[in-house]
This record gives sequence, structure tokens and C-alpha cells, in this order.
Amino acid sequence: MANLSTDISMRKAAGIAGYGLLLMTFFALLSDALILPRLIVPGDAAATAGNIMADQVLFRLAICSFIVVAVLDVLVAWAFYILLRSVNRSISLLAAWFRLVYAAILIFSIVFLVIALQILNDAQYLAISGTDHSQAMMMLFINAFSEAWAVGLILFGLHLVLLGYLVLRSGYIPGALGLLVMLAGLSYLSDHFIGYLVPDQNIALSTIFGWGELVFMIWLLVKGHSIPEITE
Repeated sequence: MANLSTDISMRKAAGIAGYGLLLMTFFALLSDALILPRLIVPGDAAATAGNIMADQVLFRLAICSFIVVAVLDVLVAWAFYILLRSVNRSISLLAAWFRLVYAAILIFSIVFLVIALQILNDAQYLAISGTDHSQAMMMLFINAFSEAWAVGLILFGLHLVLLGYLVLRSGYIPGALGLLVMLAGLSYLSDHFIGYLVPDQNIALSTIFGWGELVFMIWLLVKGHSIPEITE
């Protein structure tokens, strides 16, 4: 019989997942909640362009922070797989793949922010297209970033539903955490599916129920060291 601890222990995986989620939360808040809202003015391309050109370093910091988030997503997907593969290896692998594909979509989305910045800095393109057109194209790519990321969040929601199911079935992690994580996943699925099917509906259930993974993160940081090592 194979020993699950031969490569990395479940306790170490719990620690990696917990600290990975903590760092991810910091960088995600830095870029998406602090920097971009300060620079981007919805519906006003000229004001947005002015803000970005006045503080390009801040915009580049947001891009780098998103890249760090995507890398940490890969790390956390791996750690969760190790932590929960004793429950159901196939489902744990599927959950990891959903998060990995989500991370890939996030990286793809970040390219739109890079292009938006390139448009503003390309003097030749500005001379040919004119200021108004360049700013409109910049805003189009910034909006494309948000839309592409929203598609990825559907896969992220599926990851959380499977993750919550595994936690619920584990027996070594409180089942209530599994329910919270599943609820968070369902809220992401609901928000973004409804957002595409009914664009005029501004439903944001994830702002209410999307904190399940953060609660799980706290548990991993506080109690992850006490998880039993399980062999197959």
C-alpha cells in the first residue's frame, strides 16, 4: 500500500494551502479592491487613461499582483489535492484541474491589462488612431479583462463545490467548513451564470456567501497542524 506522506505530508499540505490562500487574499485585495478602483473610472475612458498615465507604476503593480494570485492558485490547487486525495482521489484531482484551468484563464485575462497599458504608451498607435480611439480601445481591453476573469470564476465556483464536498466527506475536517465552501462555490456559479443569462440583473450572492474559502483558510492556519496522516 502506498503511503500518502512519502512525498509531502497532509499537515504540510494544509499549511501550504492556508498560507497560500492568505497571500492570495492579500494580493487579490491589493490589485482588485485597492489599486484598480482607484485608477479605473467606469464609463469614462479619458479619466481612466489619465489616471493610469499619471501612475503607471501602480497599474503595473496591479498586473504583477494578479500574476502572483494566479501562481498561488496553482500552488493551492496542488496542496488541496494532497490534503483531500485520501477522501476520493478522482474527485480531488478533478477539483484541482478546475482550479488550474481557472488560473490559466486568469493569466489569459491579465494579458488584456498589459495590452491596455501598451496602447496608452504606443505613440505611433496614438498618432494614427487619435486620442479618443486609443482611449476607447484601452477601456475595451480593461473591460475584456473583467469579462474573461468572470468566465474563469465559473470554473472556480465548480472547484469550490467539489472542494466543499471533499471536506464534508473527509471526517478529519469539520463538515460545517465543507458546507460553507460549497455554498461559496454555488454563489459564484449563480452570480456569473445569471450575469450572462440576464445581464440586467445585478445579483452578487458571492459578496454574501463567497467567504467560505476564507473561513476554511483560517481553520487551516489554526488547526491544519492537527490533521491526521492517512495512508492508502
